[in-house]
Amino acid sequence: MSVSDVQLTGVLRTFSTQDLVVSKTDKAGLITYANDVFLELAGYPEEELLGQPHSIVRHPAMPRAVFKLLWETILAGDEVFAYVVNRAKNGDEYWVFAHVTPNVDAAGAIIGFHSNRRSPRPSAVAKIKDIYSVVLAEEKRHSDRATGLDASYKLMISLVRKAGFDSYERFVLSL
Repeated sequence: MSVSDVQLTGVLRTFSTQDLVVSKTDKAGLITYANDVFLELAGYPEEELLGQPHSIVRHPAMPRAVFKLLWETILAGDEVFAYVVNRAKNGDEYWVFAHVTPNVDAAGAIIGFHSNRRSPRPSAVAKIKDIYSVVLAEEKRHSDRATGLDASYKLMISLVRKAGFDSYERFVLSL
């Protein structure tokens, strides 16, 4: 059974505001490091997680438009902040406020990525959930995945602008 076949439990996992969820990936997004907080929260033993794509914890309620923005930003060499809902191995969910940065070699070439995630404020999650559900509905409205991604990305950016912000990052930092 693949991870995407795991039924959602509807159970929300939380973690302490003092804890930091840390992972590192190679340039392709394969996990090269996961700290104990990440392993416990995601419900995976280290040997099952290392070498897997970070999308192993992707929750189906998470719009692909956010990941498009994330990848565009970090591949350009910039940091990004994002609210993300993840799925644990058993189908539980957990929300994080992620800060993702590129790792570079001595020549400045991107060789991987580092992500620190903190426990988000419930009020921020409530606000972002509403936006993500609208963006995800737009994505799913299209039968063609590429068209759905483009439409949902445009919608997400327009919602951010409508809220009075010039970027997704400024918007999420305001929540």
